[in-house]
This record gives sequence, C-alpha cells and structure tokens, in this order.
Amino acid sequence: MSFGLLTGLLCGALLGFVMQRGRFCLTGGFRDMYIAKDNRMFYALLIAIAVQSVGVYTLISLGVFEFTTGTISLLAVIAGSFIFGIGIIFAGGCATGTWYRAGEGLVGSWMALAGYMLVAAMMRTGPLAPIDTKLKSYEVGNNSMAATFGVSPWILIAILVVIVAFIVYRELKKPKVKIPSLKPKKTGLAHVLFEKRWNPFVTATLIGVIATLAWPLSVATGRMGGLGITTPSANILQFLVTGDISFVNWGVFLVLGVFFGSMFAAKMSGEFRFRMPDVKTGLNSFSGGLMMGFGASLAGGCSIGNGLVMTAMMTWSGWISLVFMILGTWTASYFVFVRPRKKAQAARSEAVTA
Repeated sequence: MSFGLLTGLLCGALLGFVMQRGRFCLTGGFRDMYIAKDNRMFYALLIAIAVQSVGVYTLISLGVFEFTTGTISLLAVIAGSFIFGIGIIFAGGCATGTWYRAGEGLVGSWMALAGYMLVAAMMRTGPLAPIDTKLKSYEVGNNSMAATFGVSPWILIAILVVIVAFIVYRELKKPKVKIPSLKPKKTGLAHVLFEKRWNPFVTATLIGVIATLAWPLSVATGRMGGLGITTPSANILQFLVTGDISFVNWGVFLVLGVFFGSMFAAKMSGEFRFRMPDVKTGLNSFSGGLMMGFGASLAGGCSIGNGLVMTAMMTWSGWISLVFMILGTWTASYFVFVRPRKKAQAARSEAVTA
C-alpha cells in the first residue's frame, strides 16, 4: 500500500469527522428549504463551494495540475440528479451522509449503502451499463460555464464569492437564537471538538478546505478528480466480487476514511450506538439506496461529486445537477412528509365537525 493511497484515507477521515461533528446533512438541508423554509444548510453548501472553487483554481493557476471540463450529457444529468434527489429522502441521507451515518452505527444507512453500491456497480460494468452508456451519449456541448460565456473562470468565481459573502453577512446580522445546552463534561479542545455545537458555516469552510486538499492528493496518485463518492463506492463492491486490485484507488480509501472518521467522532462525542430500523424504514433505506446508485451514476456524480465539486469547477453539469437534486428532494418530501400530514389534518378536521 503506497503512501499516496493512505492520503485518501486521511482526507476521508477528516471529511467524515467534520461532517459528523458539524451535522452537515444536505438531505436535511434540501428538505428544510421546502418544508421549514430554512436555507442555512444550503447557504453552508454555497460557502463550501466558494472556498473550494477559490482554492482549486488557485492550484490550477499555479500549475499544480490541469483540469478540463469535457462535455455535458444534459439528459443524463437532469434525469439522474432528479432520481438521486428522490432517493436521498427515502434513504435518509445523501451518498456521503449515508457513509458518515453508517459510521455512527445507524443500520438503516448500512442498508442504504448496500443498495447504493449494488446499483452503482451495475451501472458501471453490470447489466445496467448499456442504459447508462446510452443516456450519456446525448451530449450537448462544452461543460464549461466560463467557455460558454467567453470569460475567465475567475469572473464566475468572483461573482459566487460576492453572493456568498453577502449571504453570510446577512445571516450573521440576524439575532442569535439561544439554544439550551447541557453542562459541559469536557474542557478545552476536547469540548470544542467533541461536545460543542459546531456552526454550520464554520463546518462548511472546513469542508471546502478539505475538498481543495483532495485534488492534489488524488491527482498525485494518478486519479484526476477531487472528492467523489459514487464511483469509489461501486469500486469497493467490484473489488469484493472480482478480487481485481485495480478497483482499489485513492477514492476507495477516501470513502472508507469517511466511515472511520465519522465513527471516531461519534465514539468520542458519545453519539455512536447501533440503531436497528423497523421493517418499513429498512425497506425505504434500501430502496432509497437503489435510487441513489442509479441517479448518481447516471448524473455522473452525487451531492458531493456534482453538488459540491463540479459546481466549484464552474461546470454546467454541477449547477444543473444541484438544481434537479433539490427539485427531486422537494418532490419526494411532498409525498413522504407534506401530503400525509395534510391528509391527517383533514381527517382530524372531519372528525371534529362530524
């Protein structure tokens, strides 16, 4: 095992630790935008995107590595992202969220991971590969937003940074809501790392830095890309089935690192415990994982690969995917949460007036 691959484990462990302690859940964030009208987690995602965008394009400008956006398969991105958005509601977490929740001992997330890895592998080299190839063959043009507008990527990055800075300023100006907390059991750094509630904007900044760090570490091993969850997850299953060591790369160690980093954080903060879902929740988790695997593979990325990384690279696929992921999440949220609640309220009203 080379040191380069171990950097994937380290990077993933940092990501899993930060996401677990910061409760960085994009599924809940997208859902809350619709149900609770709470945009803070979405704003946190924008911060992570902006930090990574500045960091990665600085590295590109310094000649650390080169990056090409390629073309965009619009139909695959739209359909896959929408299906993925539906899947994360049923699974109870996005791809990365499922990995870190699995590290907390949530058995339902293990079930979601099983479905996710299975279909992702089937889309790559299994019986679903022809569907994946066919839908991705409809390419519509350059994937670079900067090339489309005929400007430097830095212009788009500057616009994003200004928008994010304004959002952060506006949010920080709002009156703070005091949240009751238990008397601290830890002191000093231990209290900050394992007990204190993390600010989502600070968490997002750390994730942006980790996402930036992932690029040179990954490229150094011959893997062109930053954070990515879907392909590495499929690679794990393919390796277990075939024994082909070529499937084990930096990305595989990254996702394993997310699991172990989250487990360490959960253990140290007293949040680790095995939780067995009921039958309905287990089935929902597995079916959600199946949809996640299909959607993310078709779209060319999950909420991290497209929603965090490819958005930061100023690609059409990243931003279009993010929009349709959110729309898929809202659609599923309506049928899973809003519609049943409305029916229950209507039934109670009829019972009162009867």
